[in-house]
Amino acid sequence: MKKYVSFFVASVFVLCYAKAAPAAPFGKIETPPLSERWFGIYVNSDRVGFYRQRIEKSEDGYRMEGDGSVRMKVMSFSKEASMRETYLVSKNLTLRSFDVDQTINGSPSHVSGKVSGSALYIKSETNGKTSDKILRFKGDVYPGPALNVYPLMRGGGVAGSSYKIQEFDPEELKIKEVQITVLGEEPTPEGLPALKLRNNLYPFVNNDIWIDKLGNTLQESVREGLVTTKAEQPNTIAPFISDWALAKKDLIYDFSLVRVQPPIKNPAKLTGLAVEISEWNDAMPLLQEGGQQVERHGNGRVIIRTGTLVQPSPGAKPQKPTDAHLKPADKIESDAPEIKAQAKALAAGVNSQEDLARVLAAWTADWLHDTLDDGGSAVASLASKKGNCQTHARLYTALARASGIPTRFVSGLVLLEGKGFLYHSWAESFINDNWVSVDPIYNQLPADPTHLKLLEGHLPEDMAPIIAIIGRIKMTVLATSY
Repeated sequence: MKKYVSFFVASVFVLCYAKAAPAAPFGKIETPPLSERWFGIYVNSDRVGFYRQRIEKSEDGYRMEGDGSVRMKVMSFSKEASMRETYLVSKNLTLRSFDVDQTINGSPSHVSGKVSGSALYIKSETNGKTSDKILRFKGDVYPGPALNVYPLMRGGGVAGSSYKIQEFDPEELKIKEVQITVLGEEPTPEGLPALKLRNNLYPFVNNDIWIDKLGNTLQESVREGLVTTKAEQPNTIAPFISDWALAKKDLIYDFSLVRVQPPIKNPAKLTGLAVEISEWNDAMPLLQEGGQQVERHGNGRVIIRTGTLVQPSPGAKPQKPTDAHLKPADKIESDAPEIKAQAKALAAGVNSQEDLARVLAAWTADWLHDTLDDGGSAVASLASKKGNCQTHARLYTALARASGIPTRFVSGLVLLEGKGFLYHSWAESFINDNWVSVDPIYNQLPADPTHLKLLEGHLPEDMAPIIAIIGRIKMTVLATSY
């Protein structure tokens, strides 16, 4: 059973998503499906992880990329894993080279290698130690992401056909023989037209796969549905991804962390920051104000300046607050009696809105115990005294609005010293005719220059655009000021 769990974690990173294809004969295809796909991973119908895969053309073949995390417990065995993987394959999907970062049960490793002749040359880095390994083989070797599409590219969907291929396992650093059998046309458990495959990745249990006529995997089921991996639309999985990212939970930590080069020194003394973000999605808004300035530079690149490095814009005027910035909202109950009473008590003896905002931020930071889990609404967290960054931002926003300070909920990235940038939520209040960033979890007004605002709004649909950039963007420091 232990081996089965290990195999599952390694193999969930082989799927690719597509909408339901119309009923049509299954036949041989010339290329794998080229696109970006998202998946949910479930145990007994409970979501335990996710995966994203992108396949695109490369020189003389294809580039297969994947990112994902899973935390699962089956019977008495548990496993936590996250993975970032890149495979370069030839036009017939045979492996040419690979690069894999993975963390298994808290132990990180980096594995890379390339095929030369009939040997796979591997470099492995674990716990600061580097080792080399050579795996020799006969015939061809394939990466995990090629397994499900292989039958259609090799011979089509002929029921009863069977294939034995060699797969490279980056977790165990082994080349394994896998048998794939085409069972025939059979709808998915949800009724989508599909071709059903079966392979022997897991000892003693069936691994059933449903694919469409283009080779897109629709669903994978282990042990008759105990563990399933399902293709999902990005807008369906987006709320889960954004919640996990903003909560900074272990399940998504490695996936969402944005590493930055060169490292930022002495962030506590930083007064200004300029960074370039690449792999940006141009459909995302470019949010100004709150101590930052954003410019688009083409080819999926933006530059964000904060603090003292914001460049003056003669004649530019800040966006005026609207009624919505003073009204109660879902989970931001600024009109609740207990919220109004607390705001009034904190305002006693305070003479300006700026001083009041500082008092509210400091009180919120002190009142709420920081947790990984969302503490819910402003009213709920006022009573429970706990919650994550989203909870802090909601409670502060409710108190500020109850005090007559126009305030909005924002989310983006903030620096975790020595690591990189993680997704985070804070607030902005309209004070002295300007939007000022306020971080009520760190008790900062204004928030430090490593706060990079990407989204405005507290509803799931407001934060869903994270799906377009999370796990993808890269960051380079252009300038710092102290």
